[in-house]
This record gives sequence, structure tokens and C-alpha cells, in this order.
Amino acid sequence: MQNNLNKKLGYLGTPWEEAYGYAQAVQVGNMLYVSGQLSHDSSGNLVGPAPLDAAGKVTDTSNMDVQMRTTYANAAKLLAQFGATLDQVVEEVVYVTDMDAAFAVAGTVRKVAYGTAKPACASSILETPRLAFREQLVEISFTVVLQE
Repeated sequence: MQNNLNKKLGYLGTPWEEAYGYAQAVQVGNMLYVSGQLSHDSSGNLVGPAPLDAAGKVTDTSNMDVQMRTTYANAAKLLAQFGATLDQVVEEVVYVTDMDAAFAVAGTVRKVAYGTAKPACASSILETPRLAFREQLVEISFTVVLQE
């Protein structure tokens, strides 16, 4: 099938890009759609994984802060591939496995990530029982308007 949208794709080289089959970001015109980002290092290892019990349930959410900070840092690296920064984010959706743990750190983490006391983007936060990896506490997707 021919792609008439002239898409530009971005990747971070994580193992799940190939396994799941997707791009981390897709640019169409001056719009950039960023897949859910998470807390991983350059090798694809989860940073600050939450501890699990024998049944695979999270037992401690205190790593929400490190996971959220790393997720924003990874998003910034991905945006840089397109000559963009978090300043150009117009919308984010934050998915968390524990709303209380997220609210305890999200305000501070977001203000540092965006470099301002009032980040200039629309933001939604949703609680979900589980994300892609059991030890994962947060995932954030972004919509970005690129410079013309």
C-alpha cells in the first residue's frame, strides 16, 4: 500500500520497537505524534522498576518519581530527532498505575521537565491497572506542533 502522507518516523532503538512493530514518533506535516514513552535506558532496560510480589503485582510505587523523570528525559531525546523540545508539546496523556503516587510527584516532575511553573500544554492523567511491563508505573504520550 502506498503511503501518501509523507511520514517521517522516529525510533529510540528499543527491543520492543521491533517486537511490537511501531515507531516511537510519526511526523506528518508540522505535527508530531509521540507514542507512549516510558522509563528506560539506552539498552531498553527499565529504569527504576517497581518491585513485584510473587503474583507479579507491584508492591511499592515509590519509584514513580524516577520513572516519570526518566520518561520525560526520553521524550526530550526523541523530540530532538525532529528538532523539537518539550516547549512544543501541545498535549500529553499520562498513564499511571497508581494515581496517588503519581499526584505526589507529577507536579514537581512536570514543572522541571518543561522548565516552567505552568507547562503550556493540555494534560490528561489516567489510571490503568497495568502498563506494558509489570514493573512500569508510568507512560506518557505527546502531541507536538513543530516549527514551520
